[in-house]
Amino acid sequence: MPPPPRPTDAELSILRVLWATGPATVRTVFEALQAERAVNYTTVLKLLQIMTDKGLVTRDESSRSHVYIPAQAEAETQGSLVRDLLDKAFAGSTSRLVMRALEERPASVDELAQLRELLARLERGNKA
Repeated sequence: MPPPPRPTDAELSILRVLWATGPATVRTVFEALQAERAVNYTTVLKLLQIMTDKGLVTRDESSRSHVYIPAQAEAETQGSLVRDLLDKAFAGSTSRLVMRALEERPASVDELAQLRELLARLERGNKA
């Protein structure tokens, strides 16, 4: 089965809610989004219906209130988006992507430490 299509920005907002909360009803997703910005309940409902049709979420219809579940884990979706960006905007160059990202939004001290750890692990793996 092919992976679901790339989510739009609005769909990603909904997916972030579902990844953070776990399976959720339209009302739960609506309330989480409403806390961030003005959004209509019917818009959230329609987007979740579209996302179901696209294969981005699945819907459990066993109870009166349908429960929506992301079709892919957050890391899988992020990986797909990064690979797409890497290929389209950076001609496959991981280093150009990372350097550009750090130029646009500098990393915190903690993030830099995590990056150093990752680089060390990757270097150890290449020497094996």
